[in-house]
Amino acid sequence: MTKVSVHIVRGMLALSAICLFSIAGAEEITGRQLAQKVFDRDRGKNSVSTAQMVLVSKRGKKRIRHFTTKRIEENGLETQMTRFTAPADIDGTGFLNVEKPGWETEQFLYLPALKRTRRIVSSQKNQRFVNSDFTYEDMERHPVSDYTYKITGSTTVGNMDCHILESRPKQGVESQYGLTISTISKDGFVPVHVAFYDKKNTHIKTYHVLKLEQVQGIWTEIIISMEDHQKGHKTYIKQDKITYNTNIKTDDVSRKSLENY
Repeated sequence: MTKVSVHIVRGMLALSAICLFSIAGAEEITGRQLAQKVFDRDRGKNSVSTAQMVLVSKRGKKRIRHFTTKRIEENGLETQMTRFTAPADIDGTGFLNVEKPGWETEQFLYLPALKRTRRIVSSQKNQRFVNSDFTYEDMERHPVSDYTYKITGSTTVGNMDCHILESRPKQGVESQYGLTISTISKDGFVPVHVAFYDKKNTHIKTYHVLKLEQVQGIWTEIIISMEDHQKGHKTYIKQDKITYNTNIKTDDVSRKSLENY
């Protein structure tokens, strides 16, 4: 082989290495980028749904509730209102979650028996939402910049390839959790399994998507569960029907609408 041929071969090998490195690099994603993709995933400009909430006690006793939810996204901020419609002891109870500029989230609980609205303050965010296994903190979105992230591996759930993402609140960020470990689908960036740990690194709750489908081209959690490992209690939520990109208006998810029942 001549010197010229050697240089050509070496050049081709170097070019191939660069191309392979570029392809591999293009597939890599950082923990922060993954968290942002989860936050930004398509959920429609708005949605209207009817659903069931099933509360299961440690002894297996079930209580079933029915509710509707309306959600609107405007300028990157979401407002969502949930209204329980059955059974009679919770009929009319409403919950409003309002994202404000600067990522302040306001939450209001309407109690029809008292005919008044109660604002949920920061110190109450770790309390159970209507005695379910979701807390008020679980009911709100959180700014990506409030956490540090690390992708620790990948796995397969059913036929879905998934990332495993660890998230920890930054110093000064108020949260009942010290760590969450999320299994996130690579197609659609939906968290399908989340393990919640407290500040002492104890695994206290687990969230799981039991049924995931595309509705109007949008990946949608049809059945989900949240289990409290300390209380031995579970909450299931099943979507009966959900419609995206409807003609609902901002007034339909306002505080006035919350109290007008």
